Amino acid sequence: MKMRWGFLNTGFRDGNGNMKFDEELALRLRNAIGPCTLRVYGWQPYTISIGFNQCMEDFDLHKIHEYGIDIVRRPTGGRAILHAHELTYSIAMYIESRSPREIYRYISEGLLHSLKLLGIDAQLSTNEINFQQHYQNPSSIPCFSHSTKYEIQFNECKLIGSAQRRYANVVLQHGSILLGPQHRQIVEFLAPHVQDSKKILEDYLAAHTIDIETILGRSVSFDETAECIKKGFESAWNMTFENDVTLTTEAMYLEAYEK
Repeated sequence: MKMRWGFLNTGFRDGNGNMKFDEELALRLRNAIGPCTLRVYGWQPYTISIGFNQCMEDFDLHKIHEYGIDIVRRPTGGRAILHAHELTYSIAMYIESRSPREIYRYISEGLLHSLKLLGIDAQLSTNEINFQQHYQNPSSIPCFSHSTKYEIQFNECKLIGSAQRRYANVVLQHGSILLGPQHRQIVEFLAPHVQDSKKILEDYLAAHTIDIETILGRSVSFDETAECIKKGFESAWNMTFENDVTLTTEAMYLEAYEK
């Protein structure tokens, strides 16, 4: 049976609202309510999100709140991200017979097509990481400190970081598309016990991550990127989204996607 697909641009909201919205997409699809969904959104205020199993104690919560930044735990795995000047995508879809790696690659094809519409010829990472060793290293605290297989790179620098979670026969995957270099400021909010890694992380993020503004030499807006995401996935997956709407509250979402 061919999947039905909806497209949502939910604009900017706080960290807790964004994570609840993503999880709601997956849970509703698990209960056979509504279509599979590609959602794009931003963060207001800037927010640090940490992986489901990551330690909140790795961050200086007092300093985070002092700077007016939010912090939230994601329903997915992966490592910490400072969501600043970026577009975040999320996808809730049926797994069917795909492995987690196959889903990563499938979604990455849509992202690659989207980036080409912006004028960026990105590539898939081929890196294989020993995650047990990787997560024991303090330098792995930020998500963008390493690329995993099938994540998006440009000139071997990480451009998009993603994470997944399975809900029975449904997968939720979401990720950050860096519009500018502000994500690198995450090192300023590390807890004192990991401050020894700060300089290493600063240098690594500067050398191994990249953003759309740096690649293109111009500012790229959220709205321009959102339109390219929609068209890129339609092209890559040879389908058309049933809906193209901007929703700002869960109530509007529930009303529009009840059927």
